[in-house]
Amino acid sequence: MKSRENWGARLRYEFDKSMAGGAIALIGWLALISLIVIILAGAFLAVTGIAPESGEPVGFVEGAWESLMRTMDAGTMGSDMGWSFRGVSLVVTIAGIFVFSALIGVISSGLEEKLDELRKGRSLVLEKEHTIIFNWSPSVFDIINELVIANQSRRHPRIVIMANKDKVEMEDEIAAKVVDRKNSKIICRSGDPTDLYDLAIVNPQTSRSIIVLSPDGTDADSQVIKTVLALVNDPNRRPEKYMIAAEIRDGNNADVARIVGGGEMQLVLADDLIARIVVHTSRQAGLSAVYSELLDFDGCEIYTIAQPDIVGKSFGNAVLAYDSSTLIGLRDKDGAIHLNPDPNQVIVAGDQAVIIAEDDGAIKTWSGDMGIDKTLIRPISKRPKTSEKTLILGWNRRGPIIATELARYVAPGSRLTIAAETPEFTEEVAALRLDPATLSVEAKVLDTSSRPALDALDIPSYDHVLVLGYSDHMAAQSADTRTLITLLQLRKIGETAGKHVSVVSEMIDVRNRELAEVTRAEDFVVSNKLVSLMLAQASENESMAAIFDELLDEAGSEIYMRPMSDYVDISKPLNFFTVGLAALRRGEVALGYRRQRAGDTDQRNLGGVVVNPNRSEAISYVEGDMVIVLAQD
Repeated sequence: MKSRENWGARLRYEFDKSMAGGAIALIGWLALISLIVIILAGAFLAVTGIAPESGEPVGFVEGAWESLMRTMDAGTMGSDMGWSFRGVSLVVTIAGIFVFSALIGVISSGLEEKLDELRKGRSLVLEKEHTIIFNWSPSVFDIINELVIANQSRRHPRIVIMANKDKVEMEDEIAAKVVDRKNSKIICRSGDPTDLYDLAIVNPQTSRSIIVLSPDGTDADSQVIKTVLALVNDPNRRPEKYMIAAEIRDGNNADVARIVGGGEMQLVLADDLIARIVVHTSRQAGLSAVYSELLDFDGCEIYTIAQPDIVGKSFGNAVLAYDSSTLIGLRDKDGAIHLNPDPNQVIVAGDQAVIIAEDDGAIKTWSGDMGIDKTLIRPISKRPKTSEKTLILGWNRRGPIIATELARYVAPGSRLTIAAETPEFTEEVAALRLDPATLSVEAKVLDTSSRPALDALDIPSYDHVLVLGYSDHMAAQSADTRTLITLLQLRKIGETAGKHVSVVSEMIDVRNRELAEVTRAEDFVVSNKLVSLMLAQASENESMAAIFDELLDEAGSEIYMRPMSDYVDISKPLNFFTVGLAALRRGEVALGYRRQRAGDTDQRNLGGVVVNPNRSEAISYVEGDMVIVLAQD
């Protein structure tokens, strides 16, 4: 008795296991039931000799075939004659109805299950030379837009995205915010980028480049570092180096990230990048347009490329060897970047040109007449630095970096006033370690969107005003709305005082910049956009992070805007070769110009900024026009 119970339990267990096998197992059971019914019916007809009325008895094979037909189609028995044969047909048909009804349900359920599995985004990506984006943040849309532009010249480009987010949600958001995909196809997968199994889904072994975004939420840098660690230490990784561009928010985590990524990773320090550009732009309005132009795939780009035609020339002569491109530096054979080196430095074999051009196909030396008019070049003169008063309205995690960066550039005796109302604001300002002889700092707690509070600050007395968003405590749209209100108040204060107030604002979402144009602020630094552009460029150019580290480092050469009339006589038209020579005599490289009357020619809304102009074209300048130069000081 006990033995029979054990056998029964074992059979039930094996049956349960087979049923858990999914749709394939269920179809197998239904096929087995059908086969049993057909065999039994065929055998019964053969043994009993039951035949249709006015028909001959059937054998086993014919009986099985007749049963199969009635199992598959209930209408087959409609023409049967003779009650005995009809009875057998009815039993077989009822069994067939049961089996095929169940089969339809199983197939339907199996298809639905498979579709659900596909919606989860867990299937393997079998692409080659694709760009992978790990993690999800508001920057992803700008990055996709830039990669779409960069991919236009490639055949069958693919962008693969993996994040801890529902695949359908990602696809819906991308469809709404990335309208023109040109020839690029976007593939989304759900998974954990720090998990080796999930990483294999997007096939990094055959990828062309990889972008690791800083995800929303706390401990974002740890997620980025773990993702890079999983990529470079995967036991099944390819032997060739990856090309990884990774975003890190906190500069304190940069050293660990570099140890993990080694020579395969370019690091984009998001907060440092934005803070430095905010400081530079606050001191020279229009610089954000220059940086956007250099980072935007839609305009001129920075290339690192071998140029045999300039080997053996001095750097100064090589700068003047191009008409539609701008040579700004060199990359030596060890991979080190040298922007604006000594004009007398001779370019040797193995050096690559760091050059600005509209397209790499447009980079070629100029063989025509430069048309330089040396009589229009003005003698070198330097304007003395004077102390400045700067006001920062609002506060976020980039505030301390901005204050520290500002102290590197101002003349001794300068003053900085910071006004905000965030909880930790005063403690962070008190923790700043700045030389008070160079830059004294004062903190004021007030509502930066209140007109009476702003009036009490005497806004017109400041040389520069920076407006930061409360992005640490508010959502992006709310923070930008608060910034917009402050900008409108500043505009009204300037109009009432009858004085132009130089205002530079940090915006988070690029869509709010157009709304903010009505405030007539001097310039806007769109933080998410700039980080996105930098990551996209770094995924295409392995030297881009090093180039911008040099551009934004006080110890290296930086971008400045200076009066054109300090360099050349603007009383008559002249070409940019002449401006370029005037800059070289000062140890600088002329990148372009900013005209005050851009008008309809400023189609890309760059505030009159033109980077990498044709040097042979003669242009008329007026007072107020600026030359954009790369200089040590």
